[in-house]
Amino acid sequence: MKKFYMILAAVAAMTMSAQAQDLNYGAVEVGDFENADEFYNGSYFDMAPTNFYLAHTGVQMIYSADELGEISMLDDVKITKLSFKFNCNGAWEEIYRDVKVYLEATDATQFAVVEGVKQFFTFGDPVLETSVYYDMVEFFGEDKVMELDLSAAPFALAAGKNLLVTIVFDAVDDDNCTMGSDYAPFYTSGIRGGKAMLYTNNWTSFIDYAQGNDFPDATAMLGCGTNVELPVTLINYSYPGSSSVNEVNVDRMGDDAYYNLMGQKFSAGNLPAGIYIHNGKKVMVK
Repeated sequence: MKKFYMILAAVAAMTMSAQAQDLNYGAVEVGDFENADEFYNGSYFDMAPTNFYLAHTGVQMIYSADELGEISMLDDVKITKLSFKFNCNGAWEEIYRDVKVYLEATDATQFAVVEGVKQFFTFGDPVLETSVYYDMVEFFGEDKVMELDLSAAPFALAAGKNLLVTIVFDAVDDDNCTMGSDYAPFYTSGIRGGKAMLYTNNWTSFIDYAQGNDFPDATAMLGCGTNVELPVTLINYSYPGSSSVNEVNVDRMGDDAYYNLMGQKFSAGNLPAGIYIHNGKKVMVK
């Protein structure tokens, strides 16, 4: 089934000159974000992007160009938000985490292996430093979306590149954890195959670990999961408006047809994947 996403760009831009460069917005799901029903499968150090059972975690995830879909095919794309979904099916605590997000374009599709040991990637400066707070009682038994908003400094991703995401979660209080490893699990996309690795520890941050002698080794002895499933992820992005969209006649916008970025007309039952104008709004079809 094709999935439609409304892209919240100003419709008035379509009547402007071809020189106007208004931003378009879109979103791509990795896994079925909206209807996800599978949790992580494994021990507590097999769950990305984090778990609330331990005070300190660090995750690295590779999103391939195929998984990024439309994002990887557009020029001048900027990642504006990452969202993950978990379920509070047994936790009662108030959880506080300091979060750092690092993004990098990469050609890598897998983690390197040196003498049989998988290796984390080195990482530079964070693109986002924030804090999250969840009072688990407020949504006990319900789903919760963790949103990491990058819109203040969106990350530019070159077309055709894969995306390496590193996220560090640190509890201010090392005792600020849930009472069980599966009380607030994240939903999984089911995509495994070496796409994600996780570091877990109750006392030492992933950042401190990355500065130690053991880095970049990832082993179970160091509290690392090396074959972790990618979580269901919603990736929001922006990209510059195209002149062909701006030149679409606004008088045609009420005819219930779909127009691609070249101004070509399509019917609702014959839509290839892509971005369209429909009734004065922009939509993306997967």
